[in-house]
Amino acid sequence: MQSNNKCHKIVFVEYKLSSMKNFEVSDKGYYGKFGGAYVPEMLYPNVEELRENYLHIITTSDFKEEFNSLLKDYVGRPTPLYFAKRLSSHFQTNIYLKREDLCHTGAHKVNNTIGQILLAKRLGKKKIIAETGAGQHGVATATVCALMGMDCTIFMGEIDIHRQAPNVQRMKMLGATVTPAMSGSRTLKDATNEAIRYWINNPSDTHYIIGSAIGPHPYPDMVTRFQSVISEEIKWQLKEKTGSENPDYVMACIGGGSNAAGTFYHYLDQESVKIIGAEAAGKGVDSGFSAATLKLGSIGVIHSCKTLLMQTADGQITEPHSISAGLDYPGIGPLHAHLYDTKRGTFYSITDDEAMQAGLMLSRVEGIIPAIETSHAIAALEYLHAKPHETVVISLSGRGDKDLATYQSYFNL
Repeated sequence: MQSNNKCHKIVFVEYKLSSMKNFEVSDKGYYGKFGGAYVPEMLYPNVEELRENYLHIITTSDFKEEFNSLLKDYVGRPTPLYFAKRLSSHFQTNIYLKREDLCHTGAHKVNNTIGQILLAKRLGKKKIIAETGAGQHGVATATVCALMGMDCTIFMGEIDIHRQAPNVQRMKMLGATVTPAMSGSRTLKDATNEAIRYWINNPSDTHYIIGSAIGPHPYPDMVTRFQSVISEEIKWQLKEKTGSENPDYVMACIGGGSNAAGTFYHYLDQESVKIIGAEAAGKGVDSGFSAATLKLGSIGVIHSCKTLLMQTADGQITEPHSISAGLDYPGIGPLHAHLYDTKRGTFYSITDDEAMQAGLMLSRVEGIIPAIETSHAIAALEYLHAKPHETVVISLSGRGDKDLATYQSYFNL
């Protein structure tokens, strides 16, 4: 067993990018042809301030010391890498679950919110805003704002406020103001729109904590770096358990893509490790009620970055659908668009029904109730056909407490 001292040497804040030749972000914020910063003039100073300062700030010794201390003593890292014996037996392969659901607040989102609020403090910001779909990012943001004594406003689609009511209650308990987005589909896309509008009108004293690996540069890179602790831990944990730090497959669900980006990060240039993503097909890829961006999307600009998004022939965004609030988004982060475009990653489109059945199965065979977002990654195991001697690592990105009402209604429990 390795010592706890080694566990908490969080390598991602050292930015070991020398080997990341194919997939590191460019100076202008692009992963291949995806990325960049397409921002309104009013937001340019904010985004430029971040771009000019984020790498310097987060590599200073005082930032790393405070960040790593909070990850250990507040978030509860490292999270376990659990060998799922009965799930492995069912799929006739070796499956390990990276237990991000055991983080404080119940999901991986807090890794990023801790990092961003420490950055915001060093930039002299007094107020924090965020968008949220499933509510986990909203809870994580409200949590760190309470921790640091900062004003917090969370934008959330009206539909998501109703279907993720437990997380709304948690945000309010933590002192956040929850503002409903009433336009469009009243889900994650619209919450992001409202957050950006607020930021345009309050640029000087406000920091926007984006929760996904999307948005204008430097957000996709910054969020990915803060989340890369996930794959850093997987490497040493898997070596302890199997003798090798590289699995055959590393898997995660993908909406905007923060948990996936962190899970994939330290394996991007390891060609022997197959990268697997699971996006939300809703009622079916061709049903008209889907969020399968990689299957249905084309190149465009959404929320200030160039990426793949679902849109009409004349460039109007197509309304997405997923039973999972966190995957109910018409775009995808530019890193994931690049992985898809270069064929470095393989991506499966998982329907609502497949995800719900997978969530029930994990609950019944391992005693772990996953977030419905995570259930999409579990469902992708049906398409993987991994061999008995192979090793699969899945990011269990969040727990299913917030989704119990949806599970109960779907299965008539």
